[in-house]
Amino acid sequence: MELMVAFSTNDGENLVTDDHAGQAKFFDVYRYYGKEVEFVERRENSKYGGDERMRRGDPDKATKSLSALDGVDAWANPRFGPNLPRLLKKLVCVVVRVDTVREGVELVGQHIDQVVEQHEAGEERSHVVLKPE
Repeated sequence: MELMVAFSTNDGENLVTDDHAGQAKFFDVYRYYGKEVEFVERRENSKYGGDERMRRGDPDKATKSLSALDGVDAWANPRFGPNLPRLLKKLVCVVVRVDTVREGVELVGQHIDQVVEQHEAGEERSHVVLKPE
């Protein structure tokens, strides 16, 4: 099965560890298929730099971030905000307990079966928490 996974980053190297996933400037998208993984593209977060008067947890904030994640099956970052329940209706949220995009990509690859299982659960999915062993 092929799975598209986005990683929240401001610089292409580090994950967004000091804020929620939706606060990233960019989403680096990777394709997982079998045991293979490849970088697909960097997408700008259409919400970034937007109306900061919106409160965290505002449904419009989730909608704006999700618009940049069209076609993505899972979203990985160390932290997610109060919109997590809304996000789970659209994709798998993967909490990765690492600091860099590279480490996140490797960690998701090591546990891709768990991510696929939640993806296949549809709107009944729950988030996945992954940490290095």
